[in-house]
Amino acid sequence: MRARFDQIVESVLAELPKSLHTLLEESPLIVEDFPSDDLMRLLEIDPDDEDLCGLHSGISMTERSVNESGQLPETIQIFRRGIVDAAGGWDATTDEDGEPMGGKSAVEREIRITILHEIGHHFGLSEEDLFRLGYG
Repeated sequence: MRARFDQIVESVLAELPKSLHTLLEESPLIVEDFPSDDLMRLLEIDPDDEDLCGLHSGISMTERSVNESGQLPETIQIFRRGIVDAAGGWDATTDEDGEPMGGKSAVEREIRITILHEIGHHFGLSEEDLFRLGYG
């Protein structure tokens, strides 16, 4: 699963504009299998009820000031398990309503949405802003 997932991440990143590649040099993209229990507790998320697809850590560009110098660098994390679960799994199928779900294209779409969602937080967009733009 890792190699397959990571290959899709690489292809999604290759399609992003060069300006976003520059951003990712400053705010590295970290791919992990799943968030730690400590992180889930910190975010007040019950891992039995909910998966986490991604997380932007740090101060967004709209909130930065000279007072924040010396802070840890910001990062963007994405989590394989949460993304694959949100996509409906690796195998293409249909849900109870007959709607298609899962498969490689669904995982790719969820990876793209998650990366762009977390990049949006870097630029100061709220959850509401991102949902309105289709990245929620």
